[in-house]
This record gives sequence, structure tokens and C-alpha cells, in this order.
Amino acid sequence: MEKIIAQYITRLKTFKKYYYLLTILVKKDLKKKYKGSFLGILWSLLNPLLNMIVITIVFSELFHSDVKNFPVYLLSGLLLFGFFSSSTTASMLSVISASHLINKVYIPKYIITLSSIISNFIFFLISLIDLVIIMMATKVTITINLIYAPIYLILFFVFCCGISLILATITVFFRDVEHIYGVLTTVLMYSSAVFYPSEIIPDKYHFLLTFNPVYYFILGFRTVIYSGDSLDPYNMLLCLIFAVISMIVGIIVFEKNQDKFILYM
Repeated sequence: MEKIIAQYITRLKTFKKYYYLLTILVKKDLKKKYKGSFLGILWSLLNPLLNMIVITIVFSELFHSDVKNFPVYLLSGLLLFGFFSSSTTASMLSVISASHLINKVYIPKYIITLSSIISNFIFFLISLIDLVIIMMATKVTITINLIYAPIYLILFFVFCCGISLILATITVFFRDVEHIYGVLTTVLMYSSAVFYPSEIIPDKYHFLLTFNPVYYFILGFRTVIYSGDSLDPYNMLLCLIFAVISMIVGIIVFEKNQDKFILYM
């Protein structure tokens, strides 16, 4: 037990030592994403808003969706899944992209992956302004249950960190994962009830939601944001379990293999 505690203390000291480097890498990612763009960081607001408008027209007008206040329903799911997709995709290549840095000096390799996740999370938080604007424009009733929304966002951030560490590790050894993952995220998006209510899915396909962790985060977030209902303790517990397990597995997988990274870059 003392050995484990000593290890964690050492890790905390290491993190504190390289915290400044983390902030530099995050700032670099923030500047890099929209470098050369006329609107710059405003695209973090415009991109999800434009996607919402297009999808709302398609589903509400052409497919006659009966979902009440579809723009808020859509955006509350679209933003969360967008963060999951962008953060994990960027983090997947984070270690490989920084190979020139890793080969020259020693730095905790997880700092590189973590900086990628944090920068995407900042863009995600900015994009939440769109959700606030649409909620105000459509006169959504704000309830006290809104206070649970940040808890879901924090748990989702932790969950994405764990998945990102796993993907960053696997991609170093198997570069084809980069191409396969694009297909997997598309499948995952359509099985997360982002565009449609889960009630319309036939029972024989309900396992697509049951075994999809992202769906539970979107469901919980929508419950307190879109529906304004009270917190579902079972859903919150599941999200907590997914976040903790993801992070623990991610740390173990990353730490177990990080010393081998230099041999494959």
C-alpha cells in the first residue's frame, strides 16, 4: 500500500514539474486548429450551429421528426459526440505526431496526449454557447436540474481521456487503426441516438445502445438539459463507472507500453 501511495505521489510531482509544458502544448493546439482561418476560433461556434441547421432541416422537414424542440435535442447530443470524436481522433495521433520531440528529450508522454484532449475540451466548452443560444431562442424551461450538467461533462471528459490514452497507445503499434477508427466513429454516432429518439429503435437492435457508453452520457446530459427532468441516479452511476474504468484501463495500457514507443517511431 505504501509503495502504491509513493508511486502516485511521484506521479503528482512529475505532473507538477511538467505542468507548464502542458499549458504550452495546449496553447499551441488552440492556435494551430484554425491557423490561417479568417474567422479563427469562431468556427467552434459556427461549425456545430451550421451542422445543426442542416440536420434539423433534413430530419424535421424531410423526415418529419416528431421530436419536440428538435434543435435543442439534436445539438445537446451533437456537441457531446463531436467532442468525443474530435478529442479521441486527435489524441490517437498525438504521440506519433510528437515523435520528433519524444526522440530528443524526456517528457512524460501522457502530457502530449492530455494536451490534445484539453484543447479539444476547450473548443467544446466554447461550442456550448450555441446550445445556450438555441435554448434561449426556443424558450426552453430552465430547471434546477441544470446543475447536474457540469458533472456529466466532467465524467465525459474523464471517459474520453481514458479512451484517448488507449487509442494513442494502440496507434503507435498499429497505424491502420487511424483509418479504421473513422468508420467506427460513424457507426458509434448512429448508435448513440444523436439524431433520433431511442424509442424508435426496434427491440432487436436495442443492444446497440445498451453496449454503447457514449449513449449514456448523451442520455444523462439531455435529461437535465433538454428535458429538465431530475437526475437519474442509475444513469449517473453508469457514467461514473464508465469514466473510472476507462481512465484506469487507459493509464495502465499507456504506462505499460510507453517505453516501447520510441522503437516504433
